[in-house]
Amino acid sequence: MKKRFLLIGLLAAFSSCEQTEKAENSRGIPGPDKVEALAPNIDEQEKNLKEQGYQTLRQERGDSTYLMQQYYMVFLTPGENINQDSTEVEELQNQHSEYLERLVEQGHASLTGHLGEESTIKEVVVFNTPTQREADSLANIDPLVQSGRVKAEVYPWWVKKGAKLD
Repeated sequence: MKKRFLLIGLLAAFSSCEQTEKAENSRGIPGPDKVEALAPNIDEQEKNLKEQGYQTLRQERGDSTYLMQQYYMVFLTPGENINQDSTEVEELQNQHSEYLERLVEQGHASLTGHLGEESTIKEVVVFNTPTQREADSLANIDPLVQSGRVKAEVYPWWVKKGAKLD
């Protein structure tokens, strides 16, 4: 008797799955085997970036073409004014963190992070700005830079569009 109920239950579950699949197909929704991923259109990406003033270049490798965009890598290194007391340092650090968070939210900065204690570079910020002048301006109005506790060094950095950290 238990086997009969188990068999009936399995048949009911299996048939309901088939009905759902058929219902989806009857509504015109293609199954996963019919859906093709759309490759990003490099020409459109490049056009949009250039219209916004960004530097781009194309890189050919075999039968593939990659779109590169120029970002700006900012190295924050120790400044000359490091005599603040601990309360002032904490306040400056909070202002600095809030500033970087705003830049990320606004799309001006793509990546921020600290380096190890033994490094002379204390932090790296990657700016997503059309020009080095804009990246330099944004880096130099950071409260920590303005206080003289750190100084900003800005370098152009070419990155393949769509590249990501895993």
